[in-house]
Amino acid sequence: MKPHVTMHMGSSIDGRIVPTHWPQDLTAQLTEVYEQIHQSLEADGWIVGRVTMADFADGEPRPAKATEVYPRTTWKAPSAERGPYAIAIDRHARLHMNTGSINGDPLVLILTEDVPDDHLAELRRDGISYIFAGRSEIDLAVALDLLASDFGVKRLLLEGGGGINGSFLAAGLIDEISLFIIPVADGTTGMPSTFDRDAAPSRRLSLKSVETLEHDVLHLRYQVA
Repeated sequence: MKPHVTMHMGSSIDGRIVPTHWPQDLTAQLTEVYEQIHQSLEADGWIVGRVTMADFADGEPRPAKATEVYPRTTWKAPSAERGPYAIAIDRHARLHMNTGSINGDPLVLILTEDVPDDHLAELRRDGISYIFAGRSEIDLAVALDLLASDFGVKRLLLEGGGGINGSFLAAGLIDEISLFIIPVADGTTGMPSTFDRDAAPSRRLSLKSVETLEHDVLHLRYQVA
């Protein structure tokens, strides 16, 4: 059974998700509220795109050299027996994390089978688990099945950026949306938004709850039809 996927994000009132030019005090408040909600959802793992996960890398890349051909099957690091897991999609093997966990959450990368053995050697050296979800393109449904069967993930938080959110939405893999609206109007053109994707049918939502939080933040929860 696939994990229950909750997209958990914060955005400006006009849907922008990059806070770099928002007021600094507001950004600090946003981070505090976001983490409180993240913890309260009690998920078995959280998943982000490559660009988002790269912000957590520890230092410069340290490539490795493979001495064998590795099977294209799930590899679980010794320290990854229990979650919550920090998960990222890395189709082109560009992530060089140099650490096996993020804030104590074991790392799991979702790869394609055509990644080089040198990269797999690097991941094993650094204690980073990985799964394969396609030969040359990521199949998100396959990835979710493997996260459930191999890592016991029953509830997953989808936490951006907009590209990965849009891919999950287009694939019909989001069950619920947890969105908190930050009291700021952004309006910057060309900025990432909550969902960024190619043209595809829109999805209807059913409102579950609305809650007013600290700092004038609105927490909206929707069921995805």
